[in-house]
This record gives sequence, C-alpha cells and structure tokens, in this order.
Amino acid sequence: MLRWVAVGLVAGWALHPVCDRLGVVPPLVSAAQPLAMLLLAAILGYVAWVTHRAVHVRRERLESHQAVNRFVLARASALVAALATGGYVGYALSWVGDPAELADERMVRSLVAAVCALAAVVTGLLLERACRVHDDE
Repeated sequence: MLRWVAVGLVAGWALHPVCDRLGVVPPLVSAAQPLAMLLLAAILGYVAWVTHRAVHVRRERLESHQAVNRFVLARASALVAALATGGYVGYALSWVGDPAELADERMVRSLVAAVCALAAVVTGLLLERACRVHDDE
C-alpha cells in the first residue's frame, strides 16, 4: 500500500515541473475529483457495513463469488485510492512556495482531494476486513 502512495507522490510532484517544461498549463483540481472519491468512499463504506453485519453479527455465510467480488473490489479500490492520495499530496507539495496566481488554490484543492482519496483507502481496507472469516473452534 505504501508503495502505491510513494509512486503517486512522485508522479503528482513531477506533474507540475513537467508541465512547466513542456509549456503546458498545469491542471487544476476540479470539485468533481474529490466528490468522486467521496462517492467511492461512501459506496465502499456501505458495502463494508452490510458485509460486516452479515458475516460477523448475523453469522451468515456469503456465497463464495460474492465474498471474492467484494474482496477484489475492496483491494483494487484501496490500491487505486492510495495511488490517488499520493498523487494529490505530491501535486499539492509541488505548489508550495510557487508564486503563480492559482498556486494556493491548486494546493488547497489537491489537499482536499487527497483527504477524500484517503477516506476511500480507509473504507476499502474496512471492506477487506469485513470479508475476513474467522474459524470457530
């Protein structure tokens, strides 16, 4: 997981200097990006809650394909959200001390998106944990 964050951090930090060297305007983080991460976190959180209640509270058995599908969804979402978290943090850090007109706005929006992506990582990990089945002796 930390490798994905590190890769995202480096890629996000490199985006600003690469855009400057190519003469391209660096991207601005829109409101849709953190909202998409929040939507992902909400969906994963709901599925984690439902799965936890079914498996650990009511002691129901999930069908094997349901358990695998939920686990794969959780793992993939957590890894991609970790990459996005690192990317947004790296992009925000690349704007620290920059005299550009929209530097502060880019930094703040990137940090907000990073927090939303981190929420998706946490809920993905919660769904992974909810899919675990404990052996009863």
